[in-house]
Amino acid sequence: MPTSVPEERRPVRKPRKTATLLAQRIVGEITAQDLAPGTPLRAERDMLEQYGVARGTLREALRFLEMQGVITIKTGPGGGPVVSRPESRHLASTIAMMLQLRHASFRSVLEARAVLEPALARLAAERITKEELEQLSQVQHEMRDRIGDLDGFLAGNVEFHRLIADAAGNQVFALVIASINWICDATALGVRYSAESQQVVVDEHARIYKAIASGNPDRAGAAMSMHIADFSEYLEKRYPSVLDEPLRWDQIDG
Repeated sequence: MPTSVPEERRPVRKPRKTATLLAQRIVGEITAQDLAPGTPLRAERDMLEQYGVARGTLREALRFLEMQGVITIKTGPGGGPVVSRPESRHLASTIAMMLQLRHASFRSVLEARAVLEPALARLAAERITKEELEQLSQVQHEMRDRIGDLDGFLAGNVEFHRLIADAAGNQVFALVIASINWICDATALGVRYSAESQQVVVDEHARIYKAIASGNPDRAGAAMSMHIADFSEYLEKRYPSVLDEPLRWDQIDG
């Protein structure tokens, strides 16, 4: 039976700012009404009347939501807040900021991938739907066609790993893995990927795809483990200084 914590030892919670509470309320309304991306929110004057707050408080709340990717602010006639959808890159930016403050290295991110992704590949082999399998197949073929187009190739790589995490059936892992993969891009750290190295990634993705498509969790987990290990080895051989370099927020933000 849990014991009560003496009042003097309980953590003191700071009262939330009015702007924060308002931002949370707006998010609650967006989700409760299931508003799709692109849906305009009320005009500023209507929001001020509805929420009974000062203009500065409302604008602070909206700026915060825009930074988080929840809304976009359209300017000009007929402009205003429009519902958006936060993507994994928004979470990646927040994670990168926190990692910088903790002086975390790039190696620590790779170690997190090595633990999480093989487990997700195993689950994906057990749970993936026909539609998800078709999407995974399409992405891996698109990556093959994009060899030499680094930006397109890296975007496809993030999508491939995100689809596997989605297929594992856990939205928390899907967001975390997609965010980590934005950080693991490493191009901001000076890492470059030749057409030859891109081809290796494509071949390894093909093995992962086949293992998942066969419904074999052990093969899928092993293929993903080898893929992550090969990437770490690539960095160890060609960019050893990168692995223990502290991460910076500006390497992923934007």
